[in-house]
Amino acid sequence: MLRHLSIQNYALIEKIEIDFPKGLSIITGETGAGKSILLGALSLIAGNRADSAVLQDKEKKCIVEGTFDIKNYSLKDFFSVNELDYSDQTVIRREVSPEGKSRAFINDTPVTLSQLRELSLELIDIHSQHETLTLNEAGYQLSVVDAFAKTTEHVVKYKTDFKKYKELERTLNELIEKEKQSKLDADYWQFQFNEFEEANLVEGEQEEIENELKVLNNSEEIKSVLSKCADSLNGGEVNLLSSLAEIKALLSGIASFNPVYAELLSRINSSFIELKDITDEIESAGEKTNYDPKRAEKLSERIDLIYRLQKKHQVNSVEALLEVKLKVDARLNDISSLEKEINALQQGAEMQRQKLFLLAKKISADRKKCLPKLEKEISALLTSLAMPNAQFRVEHILLEMLTEQGIDKLKFLFSANKGSDLKEISKVASGGELSRLMLSIKSLIAKNTALPTIIFDEIDTGVSGGVAEQVGRMISEMAGSIQVVAITHLPQIASKGNSHFTVYKEESKSKTVTHIKLLSKDERVKEIATMLSAGKPTDASMKNAKELLKL
Repeated sequence: MLRHLSIQNYALIEKIEIDFPKGLSIITGETGAGKSILLGALSLIAGNRADSAVLQDKEKKCIVEGTFDIKNYSLKDFFSVNELDYSDQTVIRREVSPEGKSRAFINDTPVTLSQLRELSLELIDIHSQHETLTLNEAGYQLSVVDAFAKTTEHVVKYKTDFKKYKELERTLNELIEKEKQSKLDADYWQFQFNEFEEANLVEGEQEEIENELKVLNNSEEIKSVLSKCADSLNGGEVNLLSSLAEIKALLSGIASFNPVYAELLSRINSSFIELKDITDEIESAGEKTNYDPKRAEKLSERIDLIYRLQKKHQVNSVEALLEVKLKVDARLNDISSLEKEINALQQGAEMQRQKLFLLAKKISADRKKCLPKLEKEISALLTSLAMPNAQFRVEHILLEMLTEQGIDKLKFLFSANKGSDLKEISKVASGGELSRLMLSIKSLIAKNTALPTIIFDEIDTGVSGGVAEQVGRMISEMAGSIQVVAITHLPQIASKGNSHFTVYKEESKSKTVTHIKLLSKDERVKEIATMLSAGKPTDASMKNAKELLKL
C-alpha cells in the first residue's frame, strides 16, 4: 500500500507531499493542471527510464520518493536474495541529476533498475489508457487466467524450475559442442601422449647423457692426458713416486735424531701413499676410457630426441617435458570424461523435463477448468458496464512443447456487438471498449488475489452517465480489498472516493507550478459541482453534487 509520495523538481512540480489513505483516493483537476505529471513521477519509482528533460530547475536534481506498507506482501525473500534491509515501511527513492544520470534506492541502499522494477511490480499497478494494449499480450492473458484459477503459486514454481531446466539444457549443449571439438582434437593429443610414452623420459637423464657424451666424444684426448699423468707419477726410470721413495729412504736414516725429521718423514710417507692411490686411479681410468661409437650413437639419438621434444613444447628440461605430458594426459582424460558427464546431464535434464511436464499438465488442467466461469463473469461485468451484447471467450491451445509459461497458449476473443464474430481483441475493440474490458478483468482479479496498489488514469475514457456510475461503483468495490487511486474527469466516479485530491496550477511571471490539495467535505462538494456544470458551480450542480456524495 502506498502511504506517502514525495516529488521534488519534476516537470511543473516544485515540491509535493501526498499522504494516501486506504480505500479509494480520487484525483481531479482541470485539463493540463498536471494530473498526468503525477503519474510520470510515480513511474520513475516504478523503474521507468529517466530523462533530465523532466527537471523543472535544471540546476537541481529531481527526487521522487514513495513510502509503502509491505508487511502483508510476503516480500522478505526478495529483500534477502537482493541483500537489502527489510522494513514493513519500505522507502523507494529515485533521483535524476541535471546531467541525466539516474540512481535508485530501496531503504537507502542503491539498487539497479531491474531490482527496482521487480519490487515495484509487487507494489504498484499503473493502469493508463495505453496499458489496455497489454490485453493483447500472451503473457498478460495467461497471468489473468492464473490469477482467476489460483494457479499463480504453481506457475511461480514452474517458472523457477523451467529456468533451472533451460540452464541445464544450455550447459548440456555447451558440453556437447565441447565434446565435438574435443573429438576433433583427440587424435592430436593422443599422438602427443604416445610420443611421450615412447620417449619414456626419466628425471635427471639429460645431464647424465650430456656428461657421458662429453667423455665419449673426447676419449682420445682424455686417455692421452691420463697416460701422461701416469707416466709422470710412475713411468720410466725417473718419476715422481721413485723420487718420493728416495726422499723417504733418506729421511728414515735421520728420523731418530730429531722429532722434526720424524714428522717430515711421516708427511712424505702420507704423500707417497696418496700419490700411489692417485696413480692407480689414473691408470684404471685410462684403461676404462675407450671410444665406443655404438654407445656414442645411441646416446646422441637419445639426447636429440630430448632436444627435439623440448623445442617442440618450448621448454628446456626433462622435468618440464614430464609436466607437459601430465597436462596432455589430463586433456585426454577430460575428453573421455566428457561423454560420462554428458550422459549424466542428459539423464538429469530428461528427469527435470518430465517433472516440468507433470506440473505443466496440472497447471493446464486448472487453467482450462476455470475458463467457462471466467468468460461468464467477465461477460456479466461487461453487461453491467452498458455492453449487454458483448461476448468474451478464451481460446485454449495445448502445446506439445514446454514454454516459460507452461504448455498453454491462450487468445482472448471479443465481440462488442450482437451478430459480430469473436475476434482477437486488437482487431475489434475500440479504446472505450478496451478500457471497460480491462476494468472488468482487474475487478475480477481483485476479488481472487491480492493485487498491489492500482492507479487508474482516466479509466472512464469513452463512458458517461449510467455507465460512469457503474464504473465508479466497480472501482469502489475493488477499493474494499485493495488500495485504489483513480484520476478522473467524471463526477459520478469522483463521488465514490474515500478521499479526494485536486490538482491545480499557479502561474507567476517567471514560471508555472503544479500543486495538489486534499479537499475538505465542503471543498469536495464544490469540486464535484464544478465538474457537473463544466464551469462555475450552480445551485443545481451543488445540490446534485451533494446527492452524488450522499450528504
